[in-house]
Amino acid sequence: MIIHRKQHLVALEEQLQGCGECPLGKTRNKLVFGRGSEEADIVFIGEGPGEQEDLQGSPFVGRAGQLLDKIIAAAGLTEEDYYICNIVKCRPPGNRVPAPAEVQACLPFLRQQVAYVRPKIMVLLGASAAKAIIDPNFGITRGRGKWIQMGNFLVMPTFHPAALLRDPQKKIPVWDDFQEIKRVYDEMKAGTYENNADNEE
Repeated sequence: MIIHRKQHLVALEEQLQGCGECPLGKTRNKLVFGRGSEEADIVFIGEGPGEQEDLQGSPFVGRAGQLLDKIIAAAGLTEEDYYICNIVKCRPPGNRVPAPAEVQACLPFLRQQVAYVRPKIMVLLGASAAKAIIDPNFGITRGRGKWIQMGNFLVMPTFHPAALLRDPQKKIPVWDDFQEIKRVYDEMKAGTYENNADNEE
């Protein structure tokens, strides 16, 4: 019997409802698992839920999320193309940066989540996501916009949309990054993509 990706993801989300791997499970309102197409070729990964996400139980639904949706649509991606989730699934109190222990507790679940979706491209939104996935010493300002090959995934780090709300000048480089993401994605679908990404061992 073939178990579809959606069934795997639903089972994982149900498992995490009772998660006690770190203290965030005790202070959250709702688990914030993921949204979008379970068969997406692109996965966007952010840091963690904010206030609105914690209340609604869905990632990127506040002001930063609304901006992200606008950028995605403007780049020409459709709802079938992408899936959105976060490094940690529960809101850190006061919207603080997730502690290293909280990130490490949640990473195995993120890896399962991404493995079930099986994307070709991972877009890491912000420094926390890039540090968790690529390297703890990763610098988002210097490293954004550059493709990195990690296993089967082509990875693109860029600024978090919340950073664009604080500093509108970051909108230009992020738009450049999203145009590059769309270019590579279109070439992948056409079978014409030539991989020149840096390899991350």
